[in-house]
Amino acid sequence: MFTDAPSPFDHPKADIILRSSDYVYFRVFRLFLSLASPFFEAMFELPQPSVHDSGDEIKDGLVVIPVTEDSRTLDHLLRFCYPSTLAEDPNLEDLTDVVQVSEAARKYSLELIEKKVGNALGNQAILEKEPFRAFAVACGSRMEDETRTAARYTLRHPLMPPKVKELELITAIDLRQLLHYHAKCADAVQTLTSLSWMEYHYRATGDRWLTDVYHYGEHCDCPRTNKYRFKDNSTPPDWWAEYMDATWIALRDRPSGTTVLNGLDEAVKKARSRCSRCGYRVLEHMTEFTRVFADAVENLTTEVGHHIRKLSHRD
Repeated sequence: MFTDAPSPFDHPKADIILRSSDYVYFRVFRLFLSLASPFFEAMFELPQPSVHDSGDEIKDGLVVIPVTEDSRTLDHLLRFCYPSTLAEDPNLEDLTDVVQVSEAARKYSLELIEKKVGNALGNQAILEKEPFRAFAVACGSRMEDETRTAARYTLRHPLMPPKVKELELITAIDLRQLLHYHAKCADAVQTLTSLSWMEYHYRATGDRWLTDVYHYGEHCDCPRTNKYRFKDNSTPPDWWAEYMDATWIALRDRPSGTTVLNGLDEAVKKARSRCSRCGYRVLEHMTEFTRVFADAVENLTTEVGHHIRKLSHRD
């Protein structure tokens, strides 16, 4: 079924028509496309046969040029080509759109637009949902900053990436670099088991909420564990130790600050079910504690990223 594209690609004074692969007609101006793309500029400079002699499809007296992109991709691409007074840049929030528009921009030598599309790889919604796909697209396009950002988001997921089509865009060396980065981050965060970061944070306010069996005027009934022992020889309640044990294991597979935060609700639930004194302000204290813990993890993984070989480097 043949249809016409919406505004602004339905202008009656347009001088050429692009037809998408799904048969949508885009009435456009050669000037805008020529200014945006040397590919189109060169094509339009070629001697043009008359409308009657060209053998091309004609619609409303204009030559129709078929393209391989679908209407959604072509609409996004053309909006980048048009002046902002006629069409705003599209907001690319779906990674599939980013990939397809990026490929089209590369095909038609739209370098500036390719860079603009690359900026969409920094969209947090995309990074949180599909970091491995974002990494592959950015790395395959040699976008260093976007590659590093996406690599950090992959730390929220297990070491082995899912099978996604975009991995075909990168080399085995690129993938090895990502896996090496993930493993180095996992090793780095295990150094936090010394708890020196925790002692430093509580050096002024103290950690009595965790170590003192008499606090807020009430006795703590939580069983204590010797698995963790602090400098003053005090020990934490078992629910806290269980949270830490589970978190260290999870950080091996997902060395990210979000991994630390994921266990907060379960720890609070355990504390409240086992001890009324701990349950009194456990959410407040554990929220602060996990934030400090997560920051320590993020600081270490950031440092790792500064010292490894460029993630999007290709010999």
